[in-house]
Amino acid sequence: MLSVAGAYWRGSEKNKMLQRIYGVSFPTGSMLEEHLFRLSEARRRDHRKLGVELDLFSIHDEGPGFPFFHPRGMLVRNELEQYWREEHKRRGYQEIRTPVILSRTLWEQSGHWDHYRENMYFTNIDEAEYAVKPMNCPGAMLVYKHKQHSYRELPIRLAEMGLVHRHELSGVLHGLMRVRCFTQDDAHIFMLLSQMKEEIIGVIKLVDDFYRIFGFSYHVELSTRPEKAMGSVEIWDKATAALQEALEACGQAYKINEGDGAFYGPKIDFHLKDSLGRTWQCGTIQLDFLMPEKFNLAYIGEDGQRHQPVMIHRVVFGSVERFIGILTEHFAGAFPVWLAPEQVRVLPITDRSIPYAREVVAMLSEQGIRVELDARNEKVGYKIRDAQTQKVPYMLVIGDKEAANGTVAVRHRAGGDLGAMQLKELQERISAEIKFKVLDRT
Repeated sequence: MLSVAGAYWRGSEKNKMLQRIYGVSFPTGSMLEEHLFRLSEARRRDHRKLGVELDLFSIHDEGPGFPFFHPRGMLVRNELEQYWREEHKRRGYQEIRTPVILSRTLWEQSGHWDHYRENMYFTNIDEAEYAVKPMNCPGAMLVYKHKQHSYRELPIRLAEMGLVHRHELSGVLHGLMRVRCFTQDDAHIFMLLSQMKEEIIGVIKLVDDFYRIFGFSYHVELSTRPEKAMGSVEIWDKATAALQEALEACGQAYKINEGDGAFYGPKIDFHLKDSLGRTWQCGTIQLDFLMPEKFNLAYIGEDGQRHQPVMIHRVVFGSVERFIGILTEHFAGAFPVWLAPEQVRVLPITDRSIPYAREVVAMLSEQGIRVELDARNEKVGYKIRDAQTQKVPYMLVIGDKEAANGTVAVRHRAGGDLGAMQLKELQERISAEIKFKVLDRT
């Protein structure tokens, strides 16, 4: 038995209160034990609980579904976004920023007004109707359309960390996993038909590189035409075949998810598996022949005539907020050194050691390492336990011997006591872990 809860018969408070009993059953005792262990681990790793304990983020009654990121949470977020920007720049993406509020006519043109209106927020400006954007794509298309393009410029890869808002029912809101505003790491690729397969393969490889950095395995689903879709069956078949060809060229296994495509095109979905074996749908690649037509997008071809480009919509993290929630639970709050809000904590044993401890803090800070000094008048054992609770990767204990020898006594959150080290040796070790984004080591 897992839990009990009260429930009115048929959901009406006019009826009698019943007792709802929750339980599970398995063929063997070992399977039951494994399931109960996973439930216990899921509670221990709950990102909402860890978000409070590690001071990463909060959600308030004044903004239900709208998360507040604290300084430590912003450090994690900024590291993720910096990595995202570096990798996209290296692969030929150009970053843009588009407005949060755009006119009703734009959303009618894109089809969102007819297909997505119940999930949107609205406002009036100068007696005209506007909507808060639930997606970034129409803005990217206006950026593309701002000037004339030649076939020689294609593919054009426009990336955007775009804040979007979607109206979710209060009952489904869940920490960072299900919110009403979030940042999509969008990109829109405008290309020739002949470049389609190569660009899809490029995105598949990009997504694979990203997920391996965090130690995620994943499986892939190809989602096909939904019941309510724009465009002809022939266009959908052509787009679906292009995605299949790219997946097969990469040697990527996949399964078909019938009828779960976006209303404007089929898509590839990447489902991550975390350390508890749970899966999360994050990355997606959507091939679109229809939006370029609706927005009358064009490029000048070799023949000097106007032609319509093909378009890819894609995300890697999916939602930055949700990805942080997934990472928090995946690592149980013990982020890899490169992501950890606090990478090193310096723990002087007595007040005599504080001057040398400050020198250590200054030297590590100069190397770009996030380090803090715990100079409280507490026993060193208490300070170590506190640093462990805060999931700090490295703790440097400093006493008279360390101050005299110019060394530090190093403790690692996973490996325990690593012994005395020269400061330069430790700095090189931590800098290497940050540079190469090492997951963890003892």
